[in-house]
Order: sequence, then structure tokens, then C-alpha cells
Amino acid sequence: MTDNLPHDIKVKVSARYLEDQSAPDEHRYVFAYTVSIRNDGQVSAQLIARHWVIDHGTGRVEEVRGEGVVGQQPWLRPGEAFEYSSGAVIESAVGMMRGEYSMFADDGTAFAATIAPFALAVPRTLH
Repeated sequence: MTDNLPHDIKVKVSARYLEDQSAPDEHRYVFAYTVSIRNDGQVSAQLIARHWVIDHGTGRVEEVRGEGVVGQQPWLRPGEAFEYSSGAVIESAVGMMRGEYSMFADDGTAFAATIAPFALAVPRTLH
């Protein structure tokens, strides 16, 4: 068994298409996503800021930066998790999001928690 790292934040995301809020004929595809952030490290850390890269699937890539998430800057002790939901609007039936959270640990270390790429896709559009 290996020891966990001092700074180890795991991020999982699940996305779903919101058909009732979308307007495909107007190139408007709305998605909700839920993010789970878990501190698997040995040191407490606070989420300070977010950086999202949104690929609209049309060649347009949008970057979004801001403080915290959903108006909060959660502080996570080792083993604790934080979950929130948000949304994105893209211009095609298939897009992608990825990003990172800027974290600050109680030991004074600043580090990034990676948000792996995930698909934003209307059901039955990906094979």
C-alpha cells in the first residue's frame, strides 16, 4: 500500500443534456453538469479559483475564469468532498469541457487540481 500524496484532489464530472432548455435550430444546446471534488491528500486545501476551457464543437473555444465555484470557495479536510451543479451552453450537439481548480493548501502550497476533459453530447450523437 502506498501513502497518499500531500496534495491530491480528485475531480469527477457527470454531464447531461437539457432538451427542454435547448433550441437546436438556434444552435443552442444546454447541459447541466455535476462536479464532485474530493481531497484524497494528507493536507487540507481550499478551492480558490476555477478555469474552464469550453470547446463548442464549432471551432470556437471559450475560456472562463473566476473565483471559487457557485459562489463558494470550499475548504476540504483530507477525506472530505464537495459537490455542486452548474451548466453550460454550447453551439453544437457535441462539445467538450476541461479545466482546473486553483487550490491553496494549509501548508502554504498552491497547486492545480485537474478537471479531465468530458463530453457535452446530445444523446445518440456519439457512437
